[in-house]
Amino acid sequence: MKFNRTDSPTYLASQLARGFSRALQLRAAKLGFSAGQFPILLELWDEEGLTQTRLLEKIDIEQATMANTLSRMERDGLIERRPHPADKRAQLIFLTDKARAMKADALAAASAADDELFAGFRRFEKELMLEYIRWAIDNSRKI
Repeated sequence: MKFNRTDSPTYLASQLARGFSRALQLRAAKLGFSAGQFPILLELWDEEGLTQTRLLEKIDIEQATMANTLSRMERDGLIERRPHPADKRAQLIFLTDKARAMKADALAAASAADDELFAGFRRFEKELMLEYIRWAIDNSRKI
């Protein structure tokens, strides 16, 4: 049996994710972050003081990728790590003022990237797509 990429929702979803990443990267670079850092920023804008382990639970990426991304974010002045008061092995991750200040512009950049990818979609088409994507993601979490 031959695999047909154009008939595979998961293959197409991965291509869509790459398209979003490219569209966001163009905007993010002007703001001082990378598209790969965006999921971490989103989590920390919602709740600061998370450990790396907790971030890994919230964002489905490899541990090594998380560690490298956090190191780059620290180098770029977006996060700071502080000792965990109860666990000497863990550190708590906090945003810097620089990262807090870019929130509105970063969210606007992500929204503009979304709008670019879904240009020409009618509202109900986009809403249906969102429903289907959420459904598929829920299914993937059961695997």
